[in-house]
Amino acid sequence: MTYENLDAKLVNALLDDGRASLRSLAEELDVSVTTVSNHLSDLEEDGVIEGYTPKINYNELDFDVTAVIQLKVEGNALPDITDRLDQQKQMTSVYEVTGGYDIIAIGKFEDTDGMNAQIKTLLTDPDIKESNTSVVLNATSENEQFELDVEE
Repeated sequence: MTYENLDAKLVNALLDDGRASLRSLAEELDVSVTTVSNHLSDLEEDGVIEGYTPKINYNELDFDVTAVIQLKVEGNALPDITDRLDQQKQMTSVYEVTGGYDIIAIGKFEDTDGMNAQIKTLLTDPDIKESNTSVVLNATSENEQFELDVEE
């Protein structure tokens, strides 16, 4: 077998089952366990695969409120604000963006009281000029990853 597209096929197999054993991956991809192990090590070393984590359903853990928080900040304070947001456990994603706001953060909260407390803490920061918060009513797709194209 040629190893063309093996890395993409390996990534796709892991997206399907991140807990798959080296043996089952080797069988699925029709290569040796050593080949899978070597390619997996290379993908990890190259930073393509950054880790293996479970996919959590926060609603089942009573984090029923998802908020999209948009912030305008003083330009030189951007790294400081994003670092502080990154350190808050409720923030599942923090993005520096273009457009009307500088930062978009996605947070998970047990209730609106917890969300309000977090937002009020943010708004006391003098480097935050403006904020806009939207509460998610229904998540139709969340934390999805996509398979890589594989040429046959």
